[in-house]
Amino acid sequence: MAETFHYKVTIKETHIDSYGHVNNAAYLSLYEEARWELITPRGYGFYKIHEIKKGPVVLDVNLKFMKEIRLRETITITCEVVDYKGKVGHMKQQMIKEDGTIASEALFTFGLFDMQARKLIEATPEWMTAIGMGE
Repeated sequence: MAETFHYKVTIKETHIDSYGHVNNAAYLSLYEEARWELITPRGYGFYKIHEIKKGPVVLDVNLKFMKEIRLRETITITCEVVDYKGKVGHMKQQMIKEDGTIASEALFTFGLFDMQARKLIEATPEWMTAIGMGE
């Protein structure tokens, strides 16, 4: 069973659009930031990926906008692997407001990419640990 990772972030001016709420493109950047914060402390950061030439790749995303998030709000982004079969996994991420309201939800389809062979590969034990599915 995968654990749920929590990452707290304060919305900055660079995240906001002319309507005064988070820009649609910024949601993807914030979700990515949370995924890096999940894997990096578990030994699978940027430098490790480039050393071993194997890293995460997003294959698909379904992103829902449910409630607006405004400037200087603090939100919690959750990350949880829903399943991982063969070479492909699914991670659910949510942006949760301080009152517990879900503002956004995304389902990412992803895998582990061999940068030398240029193809998806089976998940390694180190990768499974990095995404919260290890022992």
